[in-house]
Parts: sequence; C-alpha cells; structure tokens
Amino acid sequence: MRITEYDVGAGAYGVAIARDGAVWTTLVERGELARVAPDGTVSHVRLDAGDCRPMVLAHGPDAALWFSRGDGLLGRVAPDGDVSSRPTLTAEGAPYGLCAGPGRALWYTLLGGADRIGRIAEDGRHDEFGVPPGSMPSIICPGPADTLWVTLNQANAIARVTADGTITTRGLPTADAGPVGIDANRDAAWFAEINAGQVGRIAADGTIAEFPLPDRTSRPHAVAVTADGGCWVTLWAASSAVRLSPEGEVTAEARFRPGAEPHGLAIAADASLWVALETGILAHIEDLPVPAARP
Repeated sequence: MRITEYDVGAGAYGVAIARDGAVWTTLVERGELARVAPDGTVSHVRLDAGDCRPMVLAHGPDAALWFSRGDGLLGRVAPDGDVSSRPTLTAEGAPYGLCAGPGRALWYTLLGGADRIGRIAEDGRHDEFGVPPGSMPSIICPGPADTLWVTLNQANAIARVTADGTITTRGLPTADAGPVGIDANRDAAWFAEINAGQVGRIAADGTIAEFPLPDRTSRPHAVAVTADGGCWVTLWAASSAVRLSPEGEVTAEARFRPGAEPHGLAIAADASLWVALETGILAHIEDLPVPAARP
C-alpha cells in the first residue's frame, strides 16, 4: 500500500474525481475548491464568499461537478471550469448531501432545521420534499430502480426516496447510531453509523445488517462502495480508512498521521482511493490489496 499526500489547504472535506482524471476537494475553512491535476499539480478556485463553507462534492446529471455550501447555495463547476451557484427553495436550509438521481436531476439534502430533500431537473424544474421534522437528512445516493437512499442522522433511520418524491423510512436496530455517509450499488447500500462505531448495509427489500468495527470509537464518516460489493469507510477519530468485504469483515486499512481527520473519499477507475484529510491533505492510496475471489 502506497500513500501520496498533496497539500491542498486546511479544511479538506469532500472528494470527487472529474472526467479528465483530476481530483477535486472542498476546503470548508477557506471558502475554496482545490484541484489535483493528473500530473499532481495543485491549483485553487476561490469562491465568492470566504465563509460559504463548501462541503460535499458530487457528479451532476449535466457533466458538471456540484458541491454543497453552508450558506444555502448549491455550487457548480462546469466542464470548462466556470464556477457558479444557485439557491435552494428553502432559504433557511443548509445544503449538505447531493447526487445525480432519477429524472436526470440533481438531488440534495437540507440541514439547519429545514429537513427537506430537493430536486433540480434538467429542464429547470425545482422541487423540495419534507422528511419528518428533526430528521437531519445527511448524505444521499442513487439506489436501484430510480430510487435514492438518504441517511436521516437524527431520526436514526435510512430513507428511501422514489422518483416522484415519495419518502419511506426504516429505523436502525442500534439506538442513536447516527447514520451519515451512504453509498450503494444495485443490491444494497452501505452506510456509516458515526455514533455507534459500526457500518450498516440495507438491502433493496429494506433488510438491515450492522457490522461493529474493531474500534467502536473510530467515528466512521464517509462511504464508497467497491466493485466487489464491499466498501471503503473513513474513520474520522482513528485517522484511517478501512475496507470491508461484502460480508462486513475489515480486510484492509490505510493509516494516516494522527489527528488527520479523514472525511470524504472517492474510488478512481484504477481502484485506487482518494481521501480528504481535514488537516489539509488530499491522500492518494495505491497498490491496495486485491480482494480474494468470491466462490
């Protein structure tokens, strides 16, 4: 396992890999985006407000990269590099999770007491749908058959959202688990239980399994599903990222410097891993162990 560190600036949080192979991260504390080019060159984009708190990055349905901002706006990086933003419908909400989803739309969550899930369609139509008050919808990701999965952090539940905005919820077996990160393939979604020190998996039929991590105080945060049906998870308090097999067993660990505070992560086309460390590093993990073939 080989780790290469790129100094991008304090507050590195979200991660996304662009079509040209460049890796982007948000710098929450600086109101900037950072870009690591395929040749390793680091550049920065200053946003229009230093206190806008850019957070989660995701591919949109329009070949652009989108990112959430703590000031109530959604940011967009066009393929030509132009950066713009647009407001959400609920002005007092703070966008957090976002992804491309059903209807060739950008879907997002709103924190800050707004407790809503939003959708911006390609034709410009903009809708928002309420979740139970106090739920704190966090990360959102595509699911099977034109659905989405959403972690409801304060409701201790996972929500399923259909293309028309219908929302159903499934409570977690562990009380006060605090689900945050989530990612899915066709069969299931993996999610991080930050308070419980566990990783969970919800199947398409709603069945939930939970897998305790070796260090229950590690504060798992972000999740990325792997090609074999397992996942990588960042462990914020343990300064590491671990890989889980499809059966929920920890099979690999990438360790960072103490206090690195790993947050977002993304898996590249070559199966290498990129992780944002809030202390100011974008880490590239290569030469990862190859998972054993499944029988």
